[in-house]
Amino acid sequence: MTAHCRERDPLVFVAVRRATRHGYVVRLFRAPGGGRTAVAFTTRAGLTAALGPDHAMVRLTLPALRALVEPFGIRSLTIDPALITAAPVLPIPMADATA
Repeated sequence: MTAHCRERDPLVFVAVRRATRHGYVVRLFRAPGGGRTAVAFTTRAGLTAALGPDHAMVRLTLPALRALVEPFGIRSLTIDPALITAAPVLPIPMADATA
């Protein structure tokens, strides 16, 4: 038995993507400041509204999510983000028209 017991942590919905034929990995996102963050939703509807109805997801506790992403240097968790956008598309410089 563990040294301490606490009330069961609530489960959250976490976006995942297929990594191999038999496995999935947690999707990581960029925070507004540019750093990487793990994202969790308190409802399935929240994840579906943000990422679409066909997006793969799993249910984890927040401590489990932290344990999965901390080895990659990610210390930020975002819960129920108001907005998720695609990565910005950088313009391709055009050739100098004066040449």
